[in-house]
Amino acid sequence: MHIGVIGATGTIGSRVVTEALRRGHRVTAFSRDASAITDQRENLSWASVDALDAASVAAVLPGLDVLISGFQPGNAAKDFADTVQRSIADPTVYAAAARALLKALESHPRTRLIVIGGAGSLEIEPGVVRADHEELIHASLDELGLPRQYAAAVRGHREALNVLRTSNRLWTYFSPAEQIAPGERTGRFRIGGDQPVLNADGLSRISAEDAAVALVDEAELPRFVQRRFTVGY
Repeated sequence: MHIGVIGATGTIGSRVVTEALRRGHRVTAFSRDASAITDQRENLSWASVDALDAASVAAVLPGLDVLISGFQPGNAAKDFADTVQRSIADPTVYAAAARALLKALESHPRTRLIVIGGAGSLEIEPGVVRADHEELIHASLDELGLPRQYAAAVRGHREALNVLRTSNRLWTYFSPAEQIAPGERTGRFRIGGDQPVLNADGLSRISAEDAAVALVDEAELPRFVQRRFTVGY
């Protein structure tokens, strides 16, 4: 397959690139400015793209089977605090990116889109979404060591999902586990839909490496077209 990855220098995006190459796929990796990137691995090419500009995205779609978007307003892998502050400053940016991606797909309706989003829109109980409840968001952010103002970004991710849900394009939305960080690639995890996958201790967690496995699995064998999915141990 030919897989495109937006946010290919990010924590999850970079691992998606590695996972896809490992499986023998051709990858075009996208960054805001790819001119200075020197990664020359086999079957990998780099290009610049503006994920908020539909025309910019549409221009790079020809030849892609799947576009995986790990768009963030910043690069959390290089400067996590900056990305957090950018997300707080403009939480509408996630929905704006979703609209731009869907607009770009109008001219390439067979290209599949997988958007890496947030966990705050998962149902923690039937009908109960953390993003809808200030106290639940704050408790989660406190636990993760994030500022409470980041609640706006949590809702911003949810709005991006809502944008996708109005579309008839071949989209998939990926909510990672509530706790995600670089770690081990085990290839062993469980898959869920609209509810978080919890381990024996009641925690929702996954490594960025195993999230990449799940994303490339979905690229290879689509199971959640026009749906959301999540993973956890």
